[in-house]
Amino acid sequence: MRKYIDCREVPSERNCTVAISADSESELLEAAVQHAVAVHQHQDTPELRSMIKQGIHEGQPAA
Repeated sequence: MRKYIDCREVPSERNCTVAISADSESELLEAAVQHAVAVHQHQDTPELRSMIKQGIHEGQPAA
């Protein structure tokens, strides 16, 4: 089953509306980390990766 993460679920000053999906959790995690670092200026840390993993869902993001 496809997996996704949706920035709308995390409050931020940017009000980011990006949702990212992939067929594997590892591919999704890498894309989400890249987004968090490039757009939200987070550091790529084990804590960030853990937080992102907790936000991964199965299926498709809501429209």
